[in-house]
Amino acid sequence: MIDLADTLARRPVILDGGLGTLLEARGNDVTSELWSARVLRDDPDEVRAAHAEFVEAGAEVVITASYQLGFDGRIPDADVEALLVRSVSLAREAADVVVAASIGPIGALRADGSEYTGDYGLTVAQLRDAHRRRLEVLAGAGADLLAVETIPSALEVEALALELADLGVPAFVSLSADSTGYAAPGSRAAALCVAASVPRVIAVGVNCCAPSTVPSALAEVRGIPALAYPNTGERWDAVTRTWLGAPAPLADAVPAWVAAGARLVGGCCRSTPDDIAAIAAALR
Repeated sequence: MIDLADTLARRPVILDGGLGTLLEARGNDVTSELWSARVLRDDPDEVRAAHAEFVEAGAEVVITASYQLGFDGRIPDADVEALLVRSVSLAREAADVVVAASIGPIGALRADGSEYTGDYGLTVAQLRDAHRRRLEVLAGAGADLLAVETIPSALEVEALALELADLGVPAFVSLSADSTGYAAPGSRAAALCVAASVPRVIAVGVNCCAPSTVPSALAEVRGIPALAYPNTGERWDAVTRTWLGAPAPLADAVPAWVAAGARLVGGCCRSTPDDIAAIAAALR
C-alpha cells in the first residue's frame, strides 16, 4: 500500500470509479433508497469483488460502500453501525490499497435529489448532529482516511469542517461542483477554503459533476492538493431515477485536471473499471 501523503507530493494518485455503477453492472439491484448499501448488507462478497475489480484496473485508493448509509431511521442504528464497520473491512480485504471511508451528504440519505441542492432546511448545528455519529464510527473503523464527498452547499461544508476538526483524523473533502447550492458568486471557492483550513484534511476538490466543470473548480483550490472524480457527463434525474445524456471518456480530460492541480484523480457515477484503467494509462 502506498503512503498517500508522500505519494501525493510526488505524483497523482488514482482513485476508483462508480461503485454503485459497477455493482449494478455485476447484476446487483441498487434501485432502493439504500443504493450500494443494500448490497453491502445483503451480499458483501459482491462489494468486496467490486473493490477488487477497481484495484485490478489501477485504483490505488478505494472508497467504501457507506455513502448512502446513516443513522436516519431506515434501518436500526445497531445495524447501521455494523454495516459502516463492514464497509471498511470489505474494502480492506479486497486489496492492499488505501481505504477511504465514504461520508455522503444528508441529501444522499434522503434520496430525494437534495444532494444536488443542499436545500435541507437545517442549521449548521443540526447538520453537525446529523453527521456526527457516522463520522465517529467510520473514524474508528480502521480506514486510512475519511472521504467526505458530494457535499452540495457551503453550509454543509462548514458543519463537516467543524466535525472533522474535532475528530482530528485524515480526510479529504469533495464538493458537488454542479450543485445549485453554490450558485452564489464565490460560494464554491469559499467552501473549498473552509474545507482546506481543517488541519488534517489532505486534499479538497470536486466530484459528481460534469468533467468540463473540473478545471475551473480546481482553480479555486489554494495551498493543498486538489482532487477530481467527476461523473462521465451524464445527469441524474432524481424524479425518474434515471441518467440522461451521453457519456464522455474521462481519461481524455485527465491532463487538464492534472494541469489544474489534481493529485487525486478518478471517476464518480457511471465510471467503470475501464475508465479507471484508461485514467491510469493517461497518467503513465
